[in-house]
This record gives sequence, C-alpha cells and structure tokens, in this order.
Amino acid sequence: MTDVQPINISILDKDYKVACPPGEQSALLESARFLDHKMREIRDTGNIMGSERIAVITALNMANELLRSSNLDKGVSAELPPRLKDLESKISRVLQQARQHEI
Repeated sequence: MTDVQPINISILDKDYKVACPPGEQSALLESARFLDHKMREIRDTGNIMGSERIAVITALNMANELLRSSNLDKGVSAELPPRLKDLESKISRVLQQARQHEI
C-alpha cells in the first residue's frame, strides 16, 4: 500500500491540503499553479465574480481545450496512414526510376 502525503496548495489565495501519492508531488504542484493561473485570468477579466463561478468557467474552458486537442489528435491520426501510404508510393516510384537509370 502506498503512503499518500498531504501537500499544501494555494489557489486564488485559498489554501488546500490535498492527498498525493509519493513521486507525484511536483506534478500536483505544477497542476495547482496552472489552475491558479487560469482562474486568475478569468477573475481578472472582471466579468465573473465569486470563486465558485470562476472555478466552473475555468473548468469549462480547460475541458473545451482538452476536447479540441483530443479531436485534433484524432484527425491527425486518421489522416496519417493515407499520407504515409502516399509517401511510400512516391518513394517506391523514385527508387524504381533510379534503378531503371542504372540499367
């Protein structure tokens, strides 16, 4: 059984104690800094008041970015095999032409 360690993080000037598995502390602290930064950006626009609303808007923005990134990755993955086949075909033609010139 792994021992979780309590780590103190601060988000929008509020302190939280979060259980964290060994070896994951730096990732947790980096995530907390990232979240704090994003929430401060939302707060500083002045359009949204209240930390709960700021947290929800930040979460929605981050979820949207994640989904767009995931969809982009899927599009690239779907596009990659045909492009690779096309490149393979072009390389084969060039190699065949080079062999014919040698003869």
